[in-house]
Amino acid sequence: MPAEPTTLAEGDGRQPPEPARPPHASQARPAGKRSGWASLRPLVLRLHFYAGLLIAPFLLVAATTGLLYACSYQVEKYVYADELRVPVADDRRELPLERQVAAAREAHPEGKISAVRPAPEDGATTRVLLSGVPGVDPDRTLAVFVNPYTAEVRGALEQYGSSGALPLRTWIDELHRDLHLGEPGRLYSELAASWLWVIAGGGLVLWYGRRRAQRKVRNTTGRRRTLSLHGTVGVWAALGLFILSATGLTWSTYAGQSVADLREAIGQTTPAVTASVTPGAEPGPEGAGEHAGHDGVSGAGTSTAPGSDGGKRPADVGLDAVLKSARAQGLSGPVEIVPPAEPSGASAYVVKQIQRTWPVRQDSVAVDPANGKVTDVLRFDDYPVLAKLTRWGIDAHAGTLFGVVNQLALAALALGLILLIVWGYRMWWQRGRGSSFGRPMARGAWQDVPAYILVPLMAAVAVLGYFVPLLGIPLAAFLVVDVVLGEVAHRRGRRTYA
Repeated sequence: MPAEPTTLAEGDGRQPPEPARPPHASQARPAGKRSGWASLRPLVLRLHFYAGLLIAPFLLVAATTGLLYACSYQVEKYVYADELRVPVADDRRELPLERQVAAAREAHPEGKISAVRPAPEDGATTRVLLSGVPGVDPDRTLAVFVNPYTAEVRGALEQYGSSGALPLRTWIDELHRDLHLGEPGRLYSELAASWLWVIAGGGLVLWYGRRRAQRKVRNTTGRRRTLSLHGTVGVWAALGLFILSATGLTWSTYAGQSVADLREAIGQTTPAVTASVTPGAEPGPEGAGEHAGHDGVSGAGTSTAPGSDGGKRPADVGLDAVLKSARAQGLSGPVEIVPPAEPSGASAYVVKQIQRTWPVRQDSVAVDPANGKVTDVLRFDDYPVLAKLTRWGIDAHAGTLFGVVNQLALAALALGLILLIVWGYRMWWQRGRGSSFGRPMARGAWQDVPAYILVPLMAAVAVLGYFVPLLGIPLAAFLVVDVVLGEVAHRRGRRTYA
C-alpha cells in the first residue's frame, strides 16, 4: 500500500519521489477496517486539510481586522486626546454634574439626553450622550465631552456601544464584524468563528497523535520545519482560539440566536434592574427641582418641565443626588446614568457600572427621581451563571475584560493565527511534487471508520450543525460535493482512497 499522504498537520519534511501509480482504479482499499484512532486519523486529516484550505481566507481577514481592533484602544487615546483628557485642577474639585450637562446642552441643544457618564478619573472628561441628533446614525449617540473642572466643552464625537467606542475604533470594529457590508457581511465573521474551533481542535488532536520526535522544530528543514512551527504555535494558541470562537458565536446572527434561545429556555438570561416607580411616592427633599433645566429632556428637567401628558413634571432631585445615592450603594468606578424613560415620574433613573476591565463591577441601581431613594438594586453576584459567562466572554473577545493585558493577549492570538494560516498554505505548496501543486487528500477516509464510531459522530455533527448553521451547511455541502466527485471518479475508473 502506498505511504499515507500528509497534510497541513502531518509529514516528515522530506520530498520523496513520486510513487508508481497502479493502473486505473487498482489503488485498492486495504482489507478490513481500522479501529480506534487509526480509523479516525485519516478522516481528521482530510477535514483539517480542507477546512483549513477553504476557511483560511475568512480567518485571515478576521485575524487581521481583529489585530487592528486590539490595537485600536490605545490608538484611540492618542487620536482623541483633546476630547478625552484635560488638565487636573489644583484642588481636584469637580463642578456639579448638572452644571456640566447644562454646558453640553448649551453647545449642543439638538436631540435628547440618553445618558451621562461622569468623569471616571482625575484628568478625564465627562461624556453627555445625546440621541436623536440629526446626521448621527440611530444606532449611535453624540458624545459631548465636558471638562469637569471648568464645564468647558472639549468637542463632540459619535459614540457606539457600551464600551464607548469613538469613530476610529467604531470603524475598525465594523470592519472586523461585517466588512462594512451591513447584516449580510456578518456571515463572513460567523463562518470564521463557526469553523475556527473545528480547525484548531483537529490540528490539536493531530499534533498530539504524532510521535514526539516529529514535533521538534530545531534541526529541521523544509516542510517538516514549517509543519513543526505550525503545530507548536497552534498548540500554544489552541485554548485562546477556542475561546475566540465560542465568544464570537455568542453574538453572531444565527448561532448567537441559538445561544440566546437556549439561555432563555433554561432561565439564564441577563437580568435588568426594575426602573418603574411606585405611584404616590413621597416628595423629594427640600430643594429638589431647583436644578437647572435642560430643554425639558428626561433625566435633567425641573419641576416646571412639561410632562408627556401636557401637565407639569414632578420634582426631580437631579443628577448629582442620583449619583450620590448610587455611590452609597457601592457603585464605585466609572458609571453611566440613564435618565427616566417616562417624564411623568413613573420611571426611575438607572445607574450602572461600566467598568469592563474588572469582571465583577457590573452592579446597577434604580433611583426615584422624586426623592433620590434607591428603589431597586441588581448585583452582578446575583446574575445566573450563563449570564456571567456571556458577559465575561464578550468583554474578553472585545479586549476590555482585563484592559491592556487583554488587548495584548488578543493581539498575540491574532498574530499567531495569521502565522498559522501562512504556514498552512506554505505546507500545501510544499506538499506538491513535480508539476503538481498542493495535492489534495484522497477521499474515502470515512469508509474506514467503524459504524459504532461513525454513527454517533454523524449524529453529533448533525445536531451541532443545526445550532451552528454556518458550520453545518458548508460541511453538508462539502460532503455532497465530495460524494458526487467520488462517484464521477469511480465511473471513470479513477477512484482513489486514503
